[in-house]
Amino acid sequence: MSIAAKLLITFGVLFYLVVIPVLEWNQSHVFNEQWPPHARFHEVWQLTSNIALGVAVLWLSWFRSQIKIAAMISCCVMGGVIVSYLLSGHSGGSVQSGNISKYILGLDLAVFVAIVVCLTALLAVFVDEKDKSN
Repeated sequence: MSIAAKLLITFGVLFYLVVIPVLEWNQSHVFNEQWPPHARFHEVWQLTSNIALGVAVLWLSWFRSQIKIAAMISCCVMGGVIVSYLLSGHSGGSVQSGNISKYILGLDLAVFVAIVVCLTALLAVFVDEKDKSN
């Protein structure tokens, strides 16, 4: 199995396993008293589910060499950000949280990162398949 594919998967996982929880486990999200308690419940649920999925993806990649399944899970986790963003006009939701308001290539940072993670996961599958055929 391809070390490059495993590293690509790992790069993407680090965003939802480490970076996002660090950015959201604070007053801006989990402990935000302006949010209804049920919204904070869902935030903790989402963060802990994503952390668990991130650990599973790393295990699938490094110990089982299951790059396709790992990539699929990563795309499900971060693809949800993209879907939520696309539906925000209908749901009344917003990607803006008040603590970070950065844009890259005209996209909100969170949406940009989600796209990068999904594309990186797809690239990992391509690299892995190419290595298998050689």
